[in-house]
Amino acid sequence: MGELGGFKKYERKLETNIAVKERIKTFKEFTQPLEETEQKKQGSRCMNCGIPFCHSGCPLGNLIPDFNDMVHKGEWKKALEILHATNNFPEFTGRLCPAPCEKACVLGIIDEPVSIENIEKYIIEKGFEKGWIKPNLPKYRTGKTVAVVGSGPAGLAAAQQLNRAGHLVTVYERADEVGGLLRYGIPNFKLEKSIIDRRVAILEAEGIIFETNVNVGVDISVEDLKKHDAIVLCGGATKARSLPIPGSDAKGVHQAMDFLTKQTKALFDKKVQKDIINAKGKNVIVIGGGDTGSDCIGTSNRHGAKSVTNFEIMPKPPMHRSEKTPWPFWPLQLKTSSSHEEGCDRNWLINTKEFLKNEKGELIALKTVEVEWKIIPGQRPQLIEKEGTEKTWDCDLVFLALGFTGPEKQLPEQLGVEFDYRTNVKANTQTYETNVSGVFTAGDMRRGQSLIVWAISEGRQAAYHVDAYLMGSSSLPLKDKNDLLTA
Repeated sequence: MGELGGFKKYERKLETNIAVKERIKTFKEFTQPLEETEQKKQGSRCMNCGIPFCHSGCPLGNLIPDFNDMVHKGEWKKALEILHATNNFPEFTGRLCPAPCEKACVLGIIDEPVSIENIEKYIIEKGFEKGWIKPNLPKYRTGKTVAVVGSGPAGLAAAQQLNRAGHLVTVYERADEVGGLLRYGIPNFKLEKSIIDRRVAILEAEGIIFETNVNVGVDISVEDLKKHDAIVLCGGATKARSLPIPGSDAKGVHQAMDFLTKQTKALFDKKVQKDIINAKGKNVIVIGGGDTGSDCIGTSNRHGAKSVTNFEIMPKPPMHRSEKTPWPFWPLQLKTSSSHEEGCDRNWLINTKEFLKNEKGELIALKTVEVEWKIIPGQRPQLIEKEGTEKTWDCDLVFLALGFTGPEKQLPEQLGVEFDYRTNVKANTQTYETNVSGVFTAGDMRRGQSLIVWAISEGRQAAYHVDAYLMGSSSLPLKDKNDLLTA
């Protein structure tokens, strides 16, 4: 695998970014790929490990050393075949996945890990560039029909796998375009929507039917949905967490997804540009230190915000891997995104207590207090406010990026499916089937807010069990969950 001793010969290199001053002028992707000779060198860094822990770190079980070796040899088409064997959409994961595989890379124990995510992106882009990625129609049709509700990564993966098994698949999406969170929840500067469109065109050519602007349970009845031989619920975890404190109704306090969705829609429809939440010239505070908060920061900077401040209620993670999360597990470690680099004031251990508004109900400031987490053996950590640390922050806009509490309940309740103690749709952990026969679920709707790579993995896993339910057995690939290191 790779070049003998290549990890000693070549340093880790990643694609570069366009300078901040230039990239924040547009909402386009801003990465600049390495030259092909350098890409091959990065593949050559793979160590030919006796036990490749990157397999376990990846929820999809990608055959990482195998495609690295093909890149090292310049066999790009073979690398693509290996990559597609386990991952339906590398163009999405190559841009958006936080790469748990790299955190499990054996080389990472002594050096910088192999740049697996970048390599994955290069492989898939080479495939599209060369015209190697073409519709793969099933050899026969079973006569069975499957409804997939939701066209995010879990729904798309389930749909493609079930279509490959020969079933007639219809995907229902309540938005006006296919893609779920990928379409409107992820800013264009991280994922240009043409990337989604080219993949959807392939899925349509393979025979998958997409019904957009259809809110199941509202625009069509649940009884109509039940006419299908099986149903797969992939609606995601879309209920945003609120912040129920005084003044939360102030004009200027918004959920992050409202901000991001309206901005992305405005890029493609001039008629809705007047509806965006514009941060130009305003003091913006983003509450929440995760990826969604980072996306709000990047979007605010592109609007031309006067200032951008970020609050996180948890402690600042260490710069390097914590002893609490040893290799090969996902590390507790500070993450600095490209949006953070574009400009923001980051603050940890901050709790927002009140939003202040003027006589017109407009947001003018917020009050905070510093906090600490008290660890009590056998109990959940307790949040303790520090006396004398109250502070008032002037602001015009606040975006709540606090995560999601679970799926919307209307459709599951109409179908009669149960929920688990976390308010997610409850399903058998082995078969993904709910308490209602023939109704399955996958992705964030089943496991809660999670990673895109987990969504694709769950969609693939669910498809296997749906196929087995319909046909008695399945020849679709199935990953052994016992191999996974990340939960």
